[in-house]
Amino acid sequence: MSKKHCSPHEDVLDLVGWKSLVCLKLVAKGVLIPVYEKCEFMNPGGSVKDRIGPAIIEDDEARKNFGWGGAIVETASGNIGMVLATVSMGYDRIFTMLDKMKQEKVRLLRAFGAEVVIRPTAVPPDHREHSSEKAKRISRETSGTVLAGQYGEIIGIVTRYDLVRALTCVA
Repeated sequence: MSKKHCSPHEDVLDLVGWKSLVCLKLVAKGVLIPVYEKCEFMNPGGSVKDRIGPAIIEDDEARKNFGWGGAIVETASGNIGMVLATVSMGYDRIFTMLDKMKQEKVRLLRAFGAEVVIRPTAVPPDHREHSSEKAKRISRETSGTVLAGQYGEIIGIVTRYDLVRALTCVA
């Protein structure tokens, strides 16, 4: 076990990406090289997307002159919303969600201190009342906010992110 796994951490973000590897001997039977699985489900938010959340925040801070005291706006339907709620403490968080989302997710986001704006599912994605359009509108109309952009700018974010660390077994 590495020293990273043996000592307490000051910040939950220190735990992201430092996951155990499991050798898949049965699955890779007959393969000449070892095949490992990285247990991303053990990240604090339970997802590989825990790696993307901090990168989104860092990217927005770097490119949009966004700092502490501002607000992050995003359409949240799953893991990225939870990750952003966790990693963006110190910011106000406004998440738009469709009304079909489970109430557990809504309650959890609110427990992290986020404002959750529920939007109707029964409208087309480009309709002004849809969750993603509402998030864009909130971001445009509210000073000091930034749209996190998980859907629109992810390629640029991932390019800047430590891709080798994110996609290989090297923690």
